[in-house]
Amino acid sequence: MLKPCCKSQVANANPLDTIAAIATASGAGGIGIVRVSGAAAYSVATAILGACPAPRHAAYLDFKQADDELIDRGIAIYYPSPHSYTGEDVLELQAHGGTALMQILLARCISLGARQAEPGEFTRRAYLNDKIDLAQAEAVADVINAATTEAAKSAVRSLSGEFSKRINSLLSKLIDLRMFVEACLDFPEEEIDFITQGRVAEKLAAIIVELNLVFAKAKQGSLLREGINVVLVGQPNVGKSSLMNQLAGEEVAIVTPIAGTTRDTIKNAIQINGVPLHVIDTAGLRETDDEVEKFGIARTWRAAETANIALLLVDAAHGITDAEKSILARLPQEIPKIWVHNKIDVANEPAITQEIEQVTHIHLSAKTGVGIDLLKNHLLKLAGYQNNSEGVFMARTRHLEALAKVDVHLTSATTQINSAELVAEELRLAQESLSGITGEFTPDDLLGEIFSKFCIGK
Repeated sequence: MLKPCCKSQVANANPLDTIAAIATASGAGGIGIVRVSGAAAYSVATAILGACPAPRHAAYLDFKQADDELIDRGIAIYYPSPHSYTGEDVLELQAHGGTALMQILLARCISLGARQAEPGEFTRRAYLNDKIDLAQAEAVADVINAATTEAAKSAVRSLSGEFSKRINSLLSKLIDLRMFVEACLDFPEEEIDFITQGRVAEKLAAIIVELNLVFAKAKQGSLLREGINVVLVGQPNVGKSSLMNQLAGEEVAIVTPIAGTTRDTIKNAIQINGVPLHVIDTAGLRETDDEVEKFGIARTWRAAETANIALLLVDAAHGITDAEKSILARLPQEIPKIWVHNKIDVANEPAITQEIEQVTHIHLSAKTGVGIDLLKNHLLKLAGYQNNSEGVFMARTRHLEALAKVDVHLTSATTQINSAELVAEELRLAQESLSGITGEFTPDDLLGEIFSKFCIGK
């Protein structure tokens, strides 16, 4: 069972615990930043700078060792609690971004009583000190790791609190409804139909509609964050590597007329309309005595098992044969599949999309690029992408799972509307699942997992 995370207990476990880390990326750069957070930040500033700068004012000062030896000269900014990123006293030292220099400056901070920060510890303290909620904390990492423009925009929306506002709006309505239903249980002797008079069914339906809208935006954001894995499968020499190159916009795979040229899986990350696609070119599937090619074919089947979408390539000149049907039979049934009829330039056919027995067939030329847009658009459609990304916020798998649980509980409450006790219990479970997104009810091990994936210094 989920338990409320006791923020105050964790946050105040050691009020004198001060952390420090290099906040900029590893390697040499024009500017590097060492960040310090905690009760000793003021004394660290005084020791290194000679005096602590005025709050929230940039000061150009010498950074010195204990014996007054100059480390560097740069910008220092001091943020007193609670007006800082972490909610604690924070010191930022901006110096030249040399690798050795940053390490010297960090070592100086540690010698003054700070300790090396753990991954994500600054953001974790911001969460524990109620500067941000858990969804916003996760968005910090998503902003840093965003691979596309659309993903970055969505992550910023989540970081600014848009996702949390939608979740809190749902929570508020859910709590109000739950309070009413539970109040009904306190007056069993009254011959009043509280459920009907309180329009509980109507309010439940309205909450479910709003939940579905939030889920759609969250799913879109999750797609921008995670992307989709697309595997190319088929017999040798049907044009898998040519299609990989066409999708990537560059020659990432070797293309020759010799069957069996590709002997291993080749992965390449591309994007379509801001959605990351992880395309995997595979070895041609056929019977062979070549031991190296056998290993490649075995990897092809493993890649197919973990894919979100499978593209089955065939030569447009001969279409789908028993060999292709045999490949189809071995693919996992739950994976969406698209038949790609390649080499229409040789077969002198037009680029078209067909739906045959609820399966999509796309005719194109990987060599000339004709029909590639048809394939790209259908890939996005299968992934659930919508052209309008306005208002989309970044979401993670755990957010989608929590929203799905809420939907299950609310739907169950709807079907049991004549029993106030059962409705009250389903609303309680729904509230608990929804609260887990922003961190009101969060197991400690989940917090550890989330923040351990952050970079050190953030």
